[in-house]
Amino acid sequence: MRAVLTWRDKVEQCIYDLAFKPDGTQLILAAGNRLLVYDTSDGTLIQPLKGHKDTVYCVAYAKDGLWSPEQKSVSKHKSSSKITCCSWTNDGQYLALGMFNGIISIRNKNGEEKVKIERPGGALSPIWSICWNPSRDEHNDILAVADWGQKLSFYQLSGKQVGKDRPLNFDPCCISYFTKGEYILLGGSDKQVSLFTKDGVRLGTIGDQSSWVWTCKVKPDSNYVVIGCQDGTISFYQLIFSTVHGLYKDRYAYRDSMTDVIVQHLITEQKVRIKCKELVKKIAIYKNRLAIQLPERILIYELYSDDSSDMHYRVKEKIVKKFECNLLVVCSDHIILCQEKRLQCLSFGGTKEREWQMESLIRYIKVIGGPPGREGLLVGLKNGQILKIFVDNLFAIVLLKQATAVRCLDMSASRNKLAVVDENDTCLVYDIHTKELLFQSAPMYQYLDRKMYKEAYQIACLGVTDADWRELAMEALEGLEFETAKKAFTRVQDLRYLELINSIEERKKRGETNIELFLADVFAYQGKFHEAAKLYKRSGHENLALDMYTDLRMFEYAKDFLGSGDPKETKMLITKQADWARNINEPKAAVEMYLSAGEHIKAIEISGDHGWVDMLIDIARKLDKAEREPLLLCAHYFKKLDNPGYAAETYLKIGDLKSLVQLHVETQRWDEAFALGEKHPEFKDDVYVPYAQWLAENDRFEEAQKAFHKAGRQSEAVKVLEQLTHNAVVESRFNDAAYYYWMLSMQCLDIAQVDKNQKKEMLVKFHHFQHLAELYHVYHSIQRYTEEPFSFHLPETLFNISRFLLHSLSKETPLGISKVNTLFTLAKQSKALGAYKLARHAYDKLQGLQIPARFQKSIELGSLTIRSKPFHDSEELVPLCYRCSTNNPLLNNLGNVCINCRQPFVFSASSYEVLHLVEFYLEEGITDEEAVALIDLEAPRLTKKERKWQEIANNNSQTLRLDETVDRIEEDDPFTAKLSFEQGGSEFVPVVVNRAVLRSMSRRDVLIKRWPRPLQWQYFRSLLPDASITMCPSCFQMFHSEDYELLVLQHNCCPYCRRRIDEASQ
Repeated sequence: MRAVLTWRDKVEQCIYDLAFKPDGTQLILAAGNRLLVYDTSDGTLIQPLKGHKDTVYCVAYAKDGLWSPEQKSVSKHKSSSKITCCSWTNDGQYLALGMFNGIISIRNKNGEEKVKIERPGGALSPIWSICWNPSRDEHNDILAVADWGQKLSFYQLSGKQVGKDRPLNFDPCCISYFTKGEYILLGGSDKQVSLFTKDGVRLGTIGDQSSWVWTCKVKPDSNYVVIGCQDGTISFYQLIFSTVHGLYKDRYAYRDSMTDVIVQHLITEQKVRIKCKELVKKIAIYKNRLAIQLPERILIYELYSDDSSDMHYRVKEKIVKKFECNLLVVCSDHIILCQEKRLQCLSFGGTKEREWQMESLIRYIKVIGGPPGREGLLVGLKNGQILKIFVDNLFAIVLLKQATAVRCLDMSASRNKLAVVDENDTCLVYDIHTKELLFQSAPMYQYLDRKMYKEAYQIACLGVTDADWRELAMEALEGLEFETAKKAFTRVQDLRYLELINSIEERKKRGETNIELFLADVFAYQGKFHEAAKLYKRSGHENLALDMYTDLRMFEYAKDFLGSGDPKETKMLITKQADWARNINEPKAAVEMYLSAGEHIKAIEISGDHGWVDMLIDIARKLDKAEREPLLLCAHYFKKLDNPGYAAETYLKIGDLKSLVQLHVETQRWDEAFALGEKHPEFKDDVYVPYAQWLAENDRFEEAQKAFHKAGRQSEAVKVLEQLTHNAVVESRFNDAAYYYWMLSMQCLDIAQVDKNQKKEMLVKFHHFQHLAELYHVYHSIQRYTEEPFSFHLPETLFNISRFLLHSLSKETPLGISKVNTLFTLAKQSKALGAYKLARHAYDKLQGLQIPARFQKSIELGSLTIRSKPFHDSEELVPLCYRCSTNNPLLNNLGNVCINCRQPFVFSASSYEVLHLVEFYLEEGITDEEAVALIDLEAPRLTKKERKWQEIANNNSQTLRLDETVDRIEEDDPFTAKLSFEQGGSEFVPVVVNRAVLRSMSRRDVLIKRWPRPLQWQYFRSLLPDASITMCPSCFQMFHSEDYELLVLQHNCCPYCRRRIDEASQ
């Protein structure tokens, strides 16, 4: 075993500990308060790690780990003394602790002590270093212990000692195993590191140091050792374990584990192991003899019997003496020691019998047989001399002398020929008698020098090394002798060159004849790139040279090769260099190269993928606006990297307004999007549709519906409204439901205006939704009355509302509207206002319905108490028809129409009293415009007393007001005559007026619902001008003016359609 120093370094602080990275590429040292990271291949300091404020005593690389940051705490256990060292078993189940008081404590991973080992020295022998054997082949876990009682000991996991204590004669500071556990390193106060077997047998010294050795470790899975000393010296050694062996005919003896000898029968494959328990230095075997040299003695073994297959050896003699020799040979009765130029012959008793002095260093000895005690030896010297010696003769016989040093030799069985291997690995065969050289293994190279490849191949077939075959193959390939080269490469199984040869042969078959091109390929494969490039250029294939250089990443050579050539080639070269920089993870260099080559898109992709916004800004601003594709890519990455401002700048540069709109929409910069939409109406859909979707996703459905409507997406607007309406009904927000149904109806009317195919269907839906809006608007008051503790309406209003709703629910009841609540409200208000008959009817109806528990008691009580009241209604509550002046019953089977003239009642949208309005229709042939013109033509006739008409008209309402001093309209009013003339009958006959009647009307008496097309306008005549009526210009609902003004003050909008007062007229 030899230790070769690979590298050494020195720091100012003591090296207390060190650790290898698990793959062995790096070494970490604890030096003072710093950690130093070294490259193990050459000792380069990679980096110092700072951060510790005090001395670092221990370092280690994490493998499996016991504790992790995720654990909230670490279990702690007290020990009886200061712990100086510790080591885990291979499976991580047990931890051995070495203590200052000389005790070893073995604990499980929970900290419980399982074994306690008390050393004989006690507190006088502190346990300074321990280590478990890492070998997984051992049956038991073995713990190596080094204490300052200067002893090395071994223990099993059970605490049982293995073998005896081994004296060290120094204070050990560190102990560590090789990766597979076959050897131990031990260093300390003796200023050196010693190599021991796993059983504690000392094998030798690894490097003497100038101070105490505090730490030593083995590089994982290798024979490299690093040593750290007190004076800061770091030494890195390679251990070279030489082969110690001997061969005689069919028996081969060799050293194993440095202390054992294995003898193997090469025919029967039998093996026998001889344990020497000391370092085996030399082995010699001859017939039935086996000699083993140990540090302090030589053991001679013999076979038990003469049987050729016997493998049992016993000790014959022991020569207890230390010998220093280079070679060892054993004969039947002697051993031969070689000490440089001197040979000594010793008897088995250790007595020197003979000695020979040679002219030069002895390189090889071989026993060639002979009678016992008179064997012959062949001796080869460094000066090329070959001698024959007999052990019983003082005189050596010179057989021959050659020019080169001898490495190995042998004699033929007939004793006629001598084979010699010299220092050049050449085999030479001589005739012993004539001294003639009969054969030499080296003529292959002579044939190669003469380009005689086939002859060289024939010589190689006689037997040469792989290196010779490869040399032959390369020479033949360069000489374009492909057949020979193919055979030689086949011998060494080099598929790469075989593929090259096949490729060249295929090209030759296709008619290629350019020898220089073939040779250039060969040079390229051999790594002779410059020669290959010259040949490529000479053969007119400069592109192949460029490809070769770029594939090899030799871009500087490629540029030199190009010189000041074609700019396209230069650009291509820079692009390839950039590709390479990108592949080796040098993105910044790649970006710069791509930009210089004009490959803007690739530069943008790299910058974008790495998030380099500044680089992207610089590129985008330097690009011309005509280069749309790279600019669009820049904008894409700006969006991706959350820099919409730069993306907008880029889109503006190329004039891509559509993408700019999409950017504003995606980033929800709605103000900018709306501004663009105003300037460029063609992007209206691109703005408002996503805006509406965004509003809907953020639960702002009303705004979303308006946005859909504004974008012209009627179907989406209707869908959102329907969902809103349904949700409002389900959540009992009936006022909202009424508003949404009104909006739905108006949107159906908008669709009917623009789509003739859906006109009929949409008009049906319009009337249906208008009806539902009115029902839910009314029911909102009933629901609040029944659910809330205080009423917000007068009894008369609730009475009118419940009657109106009951008459409107004659066919079917919409979702959410409760007949029970309606009848209950009607019953209570009827009773309160004196409509006892109607109240009794309502209570009777309630008896047939499923009544909620909270109303049960009140209804039962009301049903009883109403029977004590008279069976009639108060005449003050009876509604009057303003067309035919008929008193109508409170409970009308026909609904909200007059029982006499069938004229539909017009109700106030707040109190739901019957308004003094009569609807009239225009005679056929009169248009709406003409009718309005006729009405505006002449004011109504007045009595002699001056009438003080007052009309209030604005964007929010139309109001007719008449001072109390004004007398009634003359009795000869044509419209009044028309009413009386057409009343009566079982069918409803509308009031139809001609031009004369229209001309007689005053504009102040007429209210017009100006519905958009395709609906017809509706005309209403006020029969009591002294009672002011206001109509909302948006939803066309009628109100008593005082009620309307109060509601507008409360809500700042129309109570029905929520049209704000400050909005412009629709």
